[in-house]
Amino acid sequence: MDKVIFCIDLKSFYASVECVDRNLDPFLVNLAVCDVSRGNGSIILAISPRLKQYGIPSRLRIFELPKIDDIIFAKPRMKRYLEVSSKIVSLYLEYVNIDDLHVYSIDECFLDFTHYMSFYNCSPIELATRIKDEIYSRFHLHVTIGISHNMFLAKVCMDIEAKHNDNQIAFWKEEDIKNKLWKISPLDKMWGIGKGYKQKLNRLGIYNVGDLATYPQEKLKEKFGIKGEELSLLANGIDDSDIRNKYIPNDSSITSGQVFFKDYSKEEILLIIKEMMDDLVLRLYETFSTCKEISLSIGYSKNITGGLNKHQILPFATNDLIYLRDIMLSLAKTYIDDKPIRNISLSLGKLQSSSFIMGNIFYSIEKQTKQRNLLKTISRIRKSYGNNSVLRLSSKLDCSTIYQKHNQIGGHAK
Repeated sequence: MDKVIFCIDLKSFYASVECVDRNLDPFLVNLAVCDVSRGNGSIILAISPRLKQYGIPSRLRIFELPKIDDIIFAKPRMKRYLEVSSKIVSLYLEYVNIDDLHVYSIDECFLDFTHYMSFYNCSPIELATRIKDEIYSRFHLHVTIGISHNMFLAKVCMDIEAKHNDNQIAFWKEEDIKNKLWKISPLDKMWGIGKGYKQKLNRLGIYNVGDLATYPQEKLKEKFGIKGEELSLLANGIDDSDIRNKYIPNDSSITSGQVFFKDYSKEEILLIIKEMMDDLVLRLYETFSTCKEISLSIGYSKNITGGLNKHQILPFATNDLIYLRDIMLSLAKTYIDDKPIRNISLSLGKLQSSSFIMGNIFYSIEKQTKQRNLLKTISRIRKSYGNNSVLRLSSKLDCSTIYQKHNQIGGHAK
């Protein structure tokens, strides 16, 4: 049976939600989603389709915008976007089983309709039109839909053709691999190829997808390893991935990061690390997990080159706050230079499930029990009164960021 895969993208999602909530038409108003209070260097997360008509890219900074008088600046509301996205995913689940749905991002999903077409008794284009109209009827949001017999072709079909069609729908069949996929140029217009790989492929005389498809696969694999073989297969429209085979990583981790809007000193960063470790270890406790690896990444101010990435394997898996915090602070004190810092990322890796306390020679059972009881108490209070209900006294210092961080999703206001 030929598969029928839909790739559905919510058009200019953040900007469209802001327009709909203001009773505005995103195709008639100039709206940019960004936090102007952060200054002209603030990143614009999304722009309305009307602004895109000026040739403005979706991701830029405020100062890069052309001088247009009637631009509406909407402060990001990540909680609202997640709420709308979840409602639309619920709509998709009225059409397919959850096993046949893959949420690719907050505004993009893949749906496998292979086993449903006889039930709906219509063509793929007719079904896509029905879904598109229902999303608009319920949410007043526009979508773009690409259709093909695998996830890769459905995605590329959507990016390359559907977004330019009047009805925002396109359906690629077998013959479209040579007629449409192979004509894509430059190479980084194809999903899966970035600018770096485009330049490397160009040096081999490969300038469009057709060149890539007919280039000897053995040579691509020799040059780029398994990535070369993958690119060769995709260029020929071959993608064996199955929506039902959900990927579950064997070695998971939890991460917390921040980008600062001013320079931070090494001394101030040590305070930030303490605050971030409080939250990370609490997440370990609440998921009954321990970690056996910690990682620290630092980025210096844009006027200073370089940064650092350090990790350390622990002698035992633990979720002891004091122990993990001290190890992370030791890494920071040892390796961070006394230079202005603009971003930081902390990670706890090699997670293991643990519902009991394991003894070790470094910390007694009594100390670990005391720490676990403290985390239990903090967790209960925060769940009842919010994340800012229990904080370090140092959170009152000017350099602390924990209040703002708890009121954000993905680094932006809720």
